[in-house]
Amino acid sequence: MQLSVIFSTYNSPEWMLKTLWSLHYQTFQDFEIVIADDGSGPDTKAAIEQFEAASGRTIKHVWQPDDGFQKTRILNKALIASEGEYILFTDGDCVLRKDFLAVHMERREPGYFLSGGYFKLPMETSKAVNRENIESGQAFELDWLVEHGLEKTHKTMKLTASGMKEKLLNALTPTKATWNGHNVSGWRSDIFAANGFDERMQYGGEDRELGERLFNRGIKSKQIRYSAICLHLDHARGYVTQEMRDKNATIRATTKRKKLTETAYGIKQAIERSATDLQ
Repeated sequence: MQLSVIFSTYNSPEWMLKTLWSLHYQTFQDFEIVIADDGSGPDTKAAIEQFEAASGRTIKHVWQPDDGFQKTRILNKALIASEGEYILFTDGDCVLRKDFLAVHMERREPGYFLSGGYFKLPMETSKAVNRENIESGQAFELDWLVEHGLEKTHKTMKLTASGMKEKLLNALTPTKATWNGHNVSGWRSDIFAANGFDERMQYGGEDRELGERLFNRGIKSKQIRYSAICLHLDHARGYVTQEMRDKNATIRATTKRKKLTETAYGIKQAIERSATDLQ
């Protein structure tokens, strides 16, 4: 297995199925899908089984009981369950263009992780995206998106850039190539050496903190913002609190100040807890 694709989800089976179908129609096919489920109810499990039956694929569904927003915990569990030497992360509210995995695999390089972005859709457009227009590629065509509620702005260059323009925009974008949970990939050995995600963290920079530890280890990043294209489906974020953001900001500040290369609250500790629970 060359590649593991990990994405998180929580009680959003309709959006999750769109993510799954966009993975199914990828041009690069040597990958496994690991769903990091942060406490969803039975509807999500039923949707995964529906997809497996329709697609012929087998999904690794890694689940934990609902304990509020605990994405870092479930991502570490998904990492433990994964098998790929290279790992790509996205979210269960993202729809990936057919060449998304191919771009990540073609541009991977030892000593680097790859950083992309997303193109945010309004709710009307998000609802219009379906299996058929994902397969045909129509969901990524600007005219179709505008016809279904998208406002055309300068940001739509993300969807239309190609060739030299794509390379130039990747080089010139002021957006830093950080570890973004919706569109990022790196080597298994690097991620595990940093001990994965810090499980103290909830919403707000929890992905970037892992990237900051990778930077402290000497790992560099490459920008693929205009190359690996994904659509972000609209949704509410009722689980976010300022307390979460403040706690995460403190942890990130410590990581930067002390130049930490590994967390003491990551994969190793998750494995130790699992072993204790089995005793």
